Amino acid sequence: SGFHVAVIVGPTVGGLLYLFGPAVVYAAAATLFLSAMLLMGLTRVEQPATRKQTPNWNTLLEGLRFVWSKPVVLGAISLDLFAVLFGGATALLPAYASDVLHVGPQGLGLLRTAPGLGAAAISVLLAFKPLSDRVGYWMFGGVAVFGLATVVFGLSQNVWLSLAALLVLGASDMISVYVRHLLVQLETPDAIRGRVSAVNAVFIGASNELGEFESGVTAAWFGLVPAVVLGGVATLLVAATWMWRFPMLRRMDRFPQGAESSGT
Repeated sequence: SGFHVAVIVGPTVGGLLYLFGPAVVYAAAATLFLSAMLLMGLTRVEQPATRKQTPNWNTLLEGLRFVWSKPVVLGAISLDLFAVLFGGATALLPAYASDVLHVGPQGLGLLRTAPGLGAAAISVLLAFKPLSDRVGYWMFGGVAVFGLATVVFGLSQNVWLSLAALLVLGASDMISVYVRHLLVQLETPDAIRGRVSAVNAVFIGASNELGEFESGVTAAWFGLVPAVVLGGVATLLVAATWMWRFPMLRRMDRFPQGAESSGT
């Protein structure tokens, strides 16, 4: 997808642009943001002919109530929340590049590219060979491998081993995201899918931002390497706890056929 192309190419190009100074990097980023805003402003979206329900507190909270009432959806969303919260090692990549691996801006660009490259490779593989059975174990296995790769990256002092760990980290995360996303979509009725997707988006956004904050705080308290290693171990504990707490997810063999469109 275009997103994964940007994730792969962007950090590498950023590292090369830094050879000409930080001002060039920020100028390029500002130009791209302005171009994106212009293109979005030129986009015309047709409004649906049907009249939508006026939003109120009940409709706003309906998605949250549905997530809370469905253990499969709650388990999938909360697994992502806590796994990313504790395993957000990518926020510390600049410090790792300078203080541990001793690579320059170009090396940092490669480090940032590796997770996206792993995720893109798995995305292509899943497009041609989708998961058809033992989806629960694939989801938890992806989170567990994500945690292990985080630990390996945290302990590594070799740039090539670090790149390999980040590559595996991105690939395993994509497997887990693939399963979680399909589970949430297929378990949600059409009538409230938008509201549930909004709740899911809030959880994902919160976990990413809070995860970066948590990484910075633990690095300040315990040091750079212990912060990443502890985050990976915590992710492994989250996977084990969720396998015990949500056995229906662990035992799930195939994706559900989809919820009734009428809602709950």
